[in-house]
Amino acid sequence: MAKQVVILFGAPGAGKGTQSELLAGKLGLYLFETSKILEREFKKPSQEVIEIDGQKFDVLSEKENWSKGILNSPPWVTYLVIKEIKRLAEQGENIIFAGSPRTVYEAERVAPVLEQLYGKENIKIILMEIDAQTTIFRNTHRKICELMRHSILFNDETKDLKTCPLDGSSLVARKDLDSEETIKTRLKEYAERTLPMVEYFEKNNLKVQKINGQQTPSDVHNDILKAIQ
Repeated sequence: MAKQVVILFGAPGAGKGTQSELLAGKLGLYLFETSKILEREFKKPSQEVIEIDGQKFDVLSEKENWSKGILNSPPWVTYLVIKEIKRLAEQGENIIFAGSPRTVYEAERVAPVLEQLYGKENIKIILMEIDAQTTIFRNTHRKICELMRHSILFNDETKDLKTCPLDGSSLVARKDLDSEETIKTRLKEYAERTLPMVEYFEKNNLKVQKINGQQTPSDVHNDILKAIQ
């Protein structure tokens, strides 16, 4: 199988999780979700304080920021991400990233690692664009599967759903991360710290293809497939 890396990014609620799950299954890609790596670290942190490049990072403080919608410290997140990327590359996995990297700091350090391991020509970057109103609606109405942590699309058919149709576990709301107040904080963080990655990628000859994320999931999916194939 040819080497392949797909990076999906966009505002909270753009549909990164839904689309990355679909693409992972269709294209045989490993679904890389930084949010799940962080959740795993916060549930069972191996160390309460970790030192990276001479700086110390308190995992408990990182967890508090995460619950408020504030992006975690880029050096700490980047350390976790690069460690996981190298492990996957050694296993021969091709990767789809859902919302990672999240800052220019991370992109500056993660992109060269991906280029070295997979080749620049095999990296496809997709920006899923939605407006702020859509972000707030989607996130405040979102529920996730308690067992596997995937999102359930909100519509008339699923609005009263209590259990996950895939594994039967309870559907729960992420009360801290998906409150309207937290979403507004996350939108501000996205505009100031994540969106500037477009300029970084383009300066380094990594093309960013833009997709209208406010279409139906099916149309978004088809547009992404056209962009990466």
